[in-house]
Amino acid sequence: MTTRVTLIPGDGIGPEVTSATVRVLEVAGADLEWERQIAGLEAISQGKDPLPEELLESVRRNGVALKGPVTTPVGGGFQSVNVRLRKELHLYANLRPVRSLESIPGRFENVDLVVVRENTEGLYSGLEHEVVPGVVESLKVITKKASLDIARFAFEYARANGRKRVTAVHKANIMKLADGLFLDCCREVAKDYPEIETDDRIIDALCMQLVMYPETFDVLVLENLYGDIVSDLAAGLVGGLGTVAGANIGDGVSVFEAVHGSAPDIAGQNKANPLALMRSAILMLRHLGKQDVVERLRKALRTTVVENRIMTGDLGGSASTTQFTEAVVANLEAGD
Repeated sequence: MTTRVTLIPGDGIGPEVTSATVRVLEVAGADLEWERQIAGLEAISQGKDPLPEELLESVRRNGVALKGPVTTPVGGGFQSVNVRLRKELHLYANLRPVRSLESIPGRFENVDLVVVRENTEGLYSGLEHEVVPGVVESLKVITKKASLDIARFAFEYARANGRKRVTAVHKANIMKLADGLFLDCCREVAKDYPEIETDDRIIDALCMQLVMYPETFDVLVLENLYGDIVSDLAAGLVGGLGTVAGANIGDGVSVFEAVHGSAPDIAGQNKANPLALMRSAILMLRHLGKQDVVERLRKALRTTVVENRIMTGDLGGSASTTQFTEAVVANLEAGD
């Protein structure tokens, strides 16, 4: 059965990794119909909002999207398209599975953890203003509803995927009301999942422990800013952002994306690593119930990276974007 999916190539290296991913999905037999939408710098170049309304309408209509990286200006410029997209579609849960592959250089082996990040509030609420010149106030908003929702998502994910432990991450020793509320909500939800071990970590202690023995962690559930930082830290444990999949999940709407940036410095040079977006596509296929394609593509990627050791430059290899993609295609065809 053909499934219509909104495709957001993004900018920078986005169109390159998106094109590569679309190709392997077609060869894998995913049976997808693409509805292409523009965002970010491409939208601005056409005189549109960086997050056009027609893009939002497309995602709402289709219920699922695959998204390449979109440039976010530092300091000035337009507001992050990623943050706006999550708010507009209420994509309240950000999911990032982090798993090491034997052939990718890293300081650790057997890393297999999942970062679950609340996606809609906290310090990313965007409530900030200049009080007087040189003094800026930024408000952190934590609500019981959002905290209960993300905790429930984390425990449901753990139960559905055979995970053993959920760790709530906070700074409740200092922010006793805001982070205290988040922690209380996690503990309340945990009571409904007696088969899953539950504990908590202060955010700074967690970061230290992650870089010492990450293999001891399973599912982490965090507020927005903490989750943003920790998910990138965790990616660094397994080879970097070019290896890690990402998903933004809401009620009836989901956006699957590469978690790395748009890397404009290498755009158009056939150097970009499409592995992260291909792994995000696997999350999307599982979400769509196309498990046979999931296994086919996962096997082809593993054969390419682990057995054939074909990787792009960021992972210590020498393959171009095209060469990596064609290697995955060859392994898909060999497996049929």
